Amino acid sequence: MSGKRKDMKRVLVLGAQGMLGHDLVEACTLRYEVIGLSKEDLDITRQEATRKVIKEISPDVVINAAGYTDVDGCEKKMQKAFTINGEGSKNVAKGCRYSGAKLVYISTDYIFDGEKGSPYSEDDTPNPQNIYGESKLLGERYIEKFLDDYLIVRTQWLYGSHGRNFVETILTLAEETDRIEVVNDQVGSPTYTVDLSRAILTLLSKDLRGIFHVSNSGSCSWYEFALEILRLAGTEKVEIVPISSCILNRPAKRPLYSVFDCQRLRKEAGVDMRSWQEALQDYFNHRKG
Repeated sequence: MSGKRKDMKRVLVLGAQGMLGHDLVEACTLRYEVIGLSKEDLDITRQEATRKVIKEISPDVVINAAGYTDVDGCEKKMQKAFTINGEGSKNVAKGCRYSGAKLVYISTDYIFDGEKGSPYSEDDTPNPQNIYGESKLLGERYIEKFLDDYLIVRTQWLYGSHGRNFVETILTLAEETDRIEVVNDQVGSPTYTVDLSRAILTLLSKDLRGIFHVSNSGSCSWYEFALEILRLAGTEKVEIVPISSCILNRPAKRPLYSVFDCQRLRKEAGVDMRSWQEALQDYFNHRKG
């Protein structure tokens, strides 16, 4: 059977070689015809090239998982951050408008300042404290300006099987040392890229629009996350030492509390995200090595 089936939508995933991109392609392939492009395939900072590629592929949906996500790097390379996360997102949005495609944009908890003290809803006012958050918020603003049919999916603390992540960093350190220092004053929700991809698939299947917060349920500090990682790994001889964020003195300021309220996802999409502990166990169950 050749050609596109009538009951099937064509999905273009940008940033397909990234950690989330890999799982998005895999999840969407179950239901849609999927084309995945890496940053080598398409530089989204080039406006005409972006519009041309989207027009030629003619997707029903574009998922923009491309971006400059090095949070500390963004502080040092501000122009690069705003060019990719801001202007690049604008180019994709304009390409979607030109081609009539729905856009899914992956955003971040770093658009918030972390001072609320309770879970953030989609209606809370953004107030980013670092360049990464500012550049991703600019991307959101461009999408809201140029499109009506879009999904802005804010997520946080991602880990998955196809890229560098906190889980593997802790496991590697545990093999090299018997003492690991981890911050205990930043609280959020570790989110498995497989679960995020499935939630996005559901949002698409229901043809929903607007902003959605998506993360695994429950919350913890990075310190508590590290403890659970080593518990699941069966590593008992390594000491995890809690420290304050100020000790690290990293270039980018992180929100101290960025847990999401995912009620809209639950009410409108019928998605009840499993706990971060369950998701982490699943990651270990499928982990290679």
